[in-house]
Amino acid sequence: MELRHLEYFVAVAEERHFTRAAERLLVSQSGLSASVRSLEKELGAQLFRRNTRSVDLTEAGRALLDEARRTLAGARAAKDAVAAVQGLLRGTLAIGTEQCLGAVHVSALLAGFRGRHPGVEIHMRQDGSQALAEDVAAGQLDLAFVALSGLPPVGVRLLPLSTEPMVLVCHPAHPLAGRGEVEWKELDGETFVDFAPDWGARAVTSRAFTEAGCHRVVALQVNDVHSLLDLVGHGLGVALVPRHIADKPQADTLSVVRLADADTAVWRSSVALPDLARTAPAARQLLSMVPGLDRAPSPEYSVPGGGPLRP
Repeated sequence: MELRHLEYFVAVAEERHFTRAAERLLVSQSGLSASVRSLEKELGAQLFRRNTRSVDLTEAGRALLDEARRTLAGARAAKDAVAAVQGLLRGTLAIGTEQCLGAVHVSALLAGFRGRHPGVEIHMRQDGSQALAEDVAAGQLDLAFVALSGLPPVGVRLLPLSTEPMVLVCHPAHPLAGRGEVEWKELDGETFVDFAPDWGARAVTSRAFTEAGCHRVVALQVNDVHSLLDLVGHGLGVALVPRHIADKPQADTLSVVRLADADTAVWRSSVALPDLARTAPAARQLLSMVPGLDRAPSPEYSVPGGGPLRP
């Protein structure tokens, strides 16, 4: 089984289209199709259901996809490890981050990394923390800066970065504006602006309301911080956000109120990493540049739900 065949298969599975996959890989469509047919013949199974508009994975294709991603990630890690022994750092670094995480300035971090290691090609994408952690588990990302409220997926370790309380933000004319703090029961029935379900702040807030036995209505769902603050600023709802988001200039006109039981809703940001054997050299180098982690008293870190993690 050739790695090239697996790479082509993964591209078609992700694009759900042979032409788009060929364009993404900069190969001919006929060559890509021939590669997929060769893989299907070798495995003795059809991997895709084809139609005129798109392709869908068969049951066999779905079973192969995660393993193919892990195999390709392992192959990349093997090449990077050999290069590292030779005193080189090359290949790719694929990272993910939730928007406005607060604990780390990702743009500055990547700029510094590129200055030190120009031979490494950097790929980055923003998404919700849960989706990013799952991509780390699947080998699609080398690491991700996340804010998970529960346990990470199997095969993912969390390296803690920071902890901060969630706070209420609301329009200055809202009845709760100007209060020193607010009880959970006072938020029961309020109209909320919030992020998508797999964002860290949404997960923390939802869990806190469940534990408090209160009802919550999310009427406006957004995928970026500035839209959330803008909607709250126009009085269309209230929101619970990590303290650092409430400190943004875009929130200057909003009223910020503490939660009476602050321990109920705590924002915890972390670095999500694969197990030690799959942590790429480039990812280790990036970790060494994260403020705070580079000043740790020991090269060994304790992580929730697992053993020590050595950067």
